[in-house]
Amino acid sequence: MTDLSELIGTTITPQRSSSGRTRRRIAVFRALQLGDMLCAVPALRAVREGEPDAHITLIGLPWAKEFSLRFSHLVDDFMSFPGMPGLPGQPYRPADAEAFYHAARARQFDLAIQLHGSCALSNEVARRLDAKALVGCCTSAEEAGVHRGGREHLVPCPQGSEIERLLVLPRVLGYPSIESRLEFPLGPEDYAGWKHIAGEHDLQADGYVCIHPGARMLSRRWPWERYAEVARMLADRWPVVITGAADEQALAHLLCSQVGVAVINLCGRTSLGVMGALIANARLLVCNDTGVWHIASATDTPSVVVSCGTDSWRRAPLDGRRHRILADYPPCRPCSWEKCPLGHVCATHISVEAVMREIDSLTTVDWGLSHACAVT
Repeated sequence: MTDLSELIGTTITPQRSSSGRTRRRIAVFRALQLGDMLCAVPALRAVREGEPDAHITLIGLPWAKEFSLRFSHLVDDFMSFPGMPGLPGQPYRPADAEAFYHAARARQFDLAIQLHGSCALSNEVARRLDAKALVGCCTSAEEAGVHRGGREHLVPCPQGSEIERLLVLPRVLGYPSIESRLEFPLGPEDYAGWKHIAGEHDLQADGYVCIHPGARMLSRRWPWERYAEVARMLADRWPVVITGAADEQALAHLLCSQVGVAVINLCGRTSLGVMGALIANARLLVCNDTGVWHIASATDTPSVVVSCGTDSWRRAPLDGRRHRILADYPPCRPCSWEKCPLGHVCATHISVEAVMREIDSLTTVDWGLSHACAVT
C-alpha cells in the first residue's frame, strides 16, 4: 500500500476529531450517469469512512445534484461539471468552465480524487482544481507514478468490475474500510409514493414484476416488441409494472399497446426515489443495461438484464446468482453508437425464450423480501 503522506506532504491519516481543526477539503470527480454513479458508491463510502471529518465535494453532471442529496451521508457538497472538449457526457460550456475552475480553486481542496475514468482528460480536469494533492487512475504504467513535485499520484487502472476498479484509489489512500456493497437510500417521501401506488393498483410487496424497456442510448435497448412479449407471458402470473423516465413515455405506450393484456404503465409518473422503492419491493426487474439495474443490485431485487452494446461484465453486479445477464458479443462490441448502424445483432440475437428461461430460474427461488430498502 502506498504511503501518500510521504508522496504529497500532507496528512492522509483520518482526523477523527474535528475539535480545534480545520476540516480537510476533498473533491471527488465523477461526472457520469446514474448506473456509473451507483457503481462509485462503495468508493465514496470508503472515502467517508476513512475521513469522517472531511468536507467532501462531489463534482458531477448537473442531474447528480439529486444524487448528492440522496447520498448526503457520503458527500457534503456538490459542484456541477461544465464539461470539457473531448470528454463525453456533458456539452462543453466555456463561460461556465472558467467560473467553475475559479470557484474550485477558491475552495483550496486538500485532495482531489479522480474517480471519473482512466483517460488523460479526466486527470486534466482534476489537475485544474489545483488541489494540494491529486490521486487518480491512468491507462499505462508509463503514466503512473509521482508527478508535479510529488503532489500527484496516478495508478494504472485495473481490469475487472467497475465497482472493484474504483476501490483501488481508496486502497491507495490507505482507507481502512473497503467493501463492495451498493446502496440506494430511500426517504419517507419515497416510501409514501410507493404506498400510494401500491394502494392504487393493489400491488403487494414481492408480488409484482417491473419491466424497464428504456435506456439513454438507443443502441442499449432490447427491442420493445420483445419486452411486450415477455410482459404478456408474465402477466399470467403477476401484475406487470412498466417503469421509465418521462422522455421514454412514447416507448412505454408502444409496449403497453402491444401486450394485449392489462399492465400498469408508470413510465414518467414516478420520481427516481419512488421508482427505487418500486424496484425494491418488486419480485423481479427485467431491463436493459441501464441505471435501474444498479438500483436492483443495491436493494437485492433479482434482475434479468439484456445487455446490448456495452462491456456488460464491467458494470455487472457482483452477485451473479441474483442478477442474470444475457449478452451476445459480435466483433463490433463494445460500441459507442447512439443508434446501431449494423443491424443491432447484439440485441436481436437475444431471444424472448432465453430471457424467459432466466426469469423462470430466478422466480422459482424463494428469495423472500430481504431487500434492504423494502417497505413493510
